[in-house]
Amino acid sequence: MSDDGAELIDLEVGACTVLFGAQQGKYPQGNSLLVRGRDETVIIDPSLGVLPRHAGGRLPRVDRVINSHCHEDHVAGNHLFPDVPWHLHEDDVVGIRSLDDFMAIYGFDDEAVDAAFRKVVVDQFHLMTRPDAQAFRDGDVFDLGGATIRVIHTPGHTRGHSALLIEPGELLYLGDIDLSSFGPYYGDAWSDLEDFERSLERVREVEATHYATFHHIGVVDRATFLERLERYAAVIRTREARLIDFLSEPRTLEDVAEHRFVYRPKDPVPFAGPVERRSMSQHIARLVRSGRVLEVEPGRFRANGLE
Repeated sequence: MSDDGAELIDLEVGACTVLFGAQQGKYPQGNSLLVRGRDETVIIDPSLGVLPRHAGGRLPRVDRVINSHCHEDHVAGNHLFPDVPWHLHEDDVVGIRSLDDFMAIYGFDDEAVDAAFRKVVVDQFHLMTRPDAQAFRDGDVFDLGGATIRVIHTPGHTRGHSALLIEPGELLYLGDIDLSSFGPYYGDAWSDLEDFERSLERVREVEATHYATFHHIGVVDRATFLERLERYAAVIRTREARLIDFLSEPRTLEDVAEHRFVYRPKDPVPFAGPVERRSMSQHIARLVRSGRVLEVEPGRFRANGLE
C-alpha cells in the first residue's frame, strides 16, 4: 500500500518489473524498475513507492542501484540499499557524493530557498550521499546474466540524464523524458534546452517494443510513444511562440518569469520563479542569436516583428 492507502501495482515486461508509484508515479512519487538476470538484480531509480514495498518484504535481493540522473525523486529509495554499488552518469555522479554538490544541480541563488529545499530532500526524499558512487558513460552495458542494461546519454534535464535500454524485452526506460502534457523540464542550473531537444531526437531513433517513464505515463508501445513524444516536444515550440507574442513590447526577464510560461500562473509552485527564469532565459538567448528577438536596451527584450 502507498501512504495514501492506494494499492501499489507491479507490471512484468520481459526482464523488468515496473514498480508503479501511487497515482501512476505522479510527483513526488515515481515508477521504478527491477531488472533480473541470472547473476544480478538491479533496481533503477528507487522512488518513494519502493519504501512500502521494502518495508513489506516485497522486494528481492538487490545487487546494485542505477539512477537515470541525480534528482530528489529518483534517489529517494537509494538509502534502502546502502551496501551495494550505486551508479550514475559521470556528469551527474558528483551530485550524490555530497549534499552541497547535490544542491548545485538545482543552483538556487536565494539562500532561503536553498535552505528550504535542502530540508525537503533530506526529510521528504531521504537523501543519503555516497562518496563512493560509481560513474558510467554513454554506451556502457551492465550484464546481469541473460539480461543487459545499455546506457543512452540523454542530457538536457540534467547534464547526466540517461535513458536505459533493457533486453530481453526491448524496453527503453526514459527517466524524466516523461511524455507528459506538462512538457520537458529544463529549469535547473544543470539543465539545457538545446541538449534536451537533441535527446528527444535520440530516443526517437531507438526502436524498442516498450517505453517506460518515471512519471505519469508508465509503459506504452512504440506507436503510442511516437505520438506522445511529438506532443511532448511540441510544448517547447508552444512556449517559444507564446514568448514571442509576449515580447511584442519590451520586457525584462523578470517580466517573463512573472508571466509564467512553464507553470500555470495561479498554480502554487514554491520554486516557480527560479525555474521560470532559467527556462525562459534559454529561449530568449537563442531567439536573440537567431535575430527573432532584439535586446533593445540592456536587459530588455522585444520581438523583432519579422514573424
